[in-house]
Amino acid sequence: MKVLIINGSPLLNGNSSRLINEMNNIFNKEGVEVDQYQIGSKAIRGCMACNYCYEHGHCVFKDDVNDLAKRFEDSDGLVIVSPVYYGSANGSIISLLDRLFYSSHFDKRFKVGAAFAIARRAGTTATFDELNKYFTINQMPIASGRYWNNGFGREQGQIEKDEEGLQNARVVTRNMVFLMKAIKDAKEKYGLPEKEDTTFTHFIK
Repeated sequence: MKVLIINGSPLLNGNSSRLINEMNNIFNKEGVEVDQYQIGSKAIRGCMACNYCYEHGHCVFKDDVNDLAKRFEDSDGLVIVSPVYYGSANGSIISLLDRLFYSSHFDKRFKVGAAFAIARRAGTTATFDELNKYFTINQMPIASGRYWNNGFGREQGQIEKDEEGLQNARVVTRNMVFLMKAIKDAKEKYGLPEKEDTTFTHFIK
């Protein structure tokens, strides 16, 4: 089993990294391979709706997105962690996710997703909802925990005091491993559900 973790923080050893380390401890114990990517200070520009990817199978921009698409395809699950900026996810990670999900055309059904939002005080639930939409539009089950996936702390290392947030990260990780294993077994026994061609409806006359 393999999980791709995308850390949207520009800080290499910030609170987002600390929460991810809590998850990594569980993944390692469960024998799950972790492939980790951090945005850091990389320049990730947004999608410009050129649809180049639909003709060529990959994004027109030559940055990390095309490489990540291959790593995502090879994974059984995806974890997204973002700091909160103005009540929303980091702009860099939104640009990356928009392009990653839109330009990659492999079947994402039943890859397991989990998202976490890290903030000083507020905006975590809005960010959590925002990130989960990437999963639900692609028929990806979401690994839930015992609370919304929040982490709190401003200065480096302050999330250590958020014992509930770190505990929930461990709960989510264990649930995620269970789901990935269960889905793997179910796919081998039953296969995937019937897939219909996508129907697009535009709300104009």
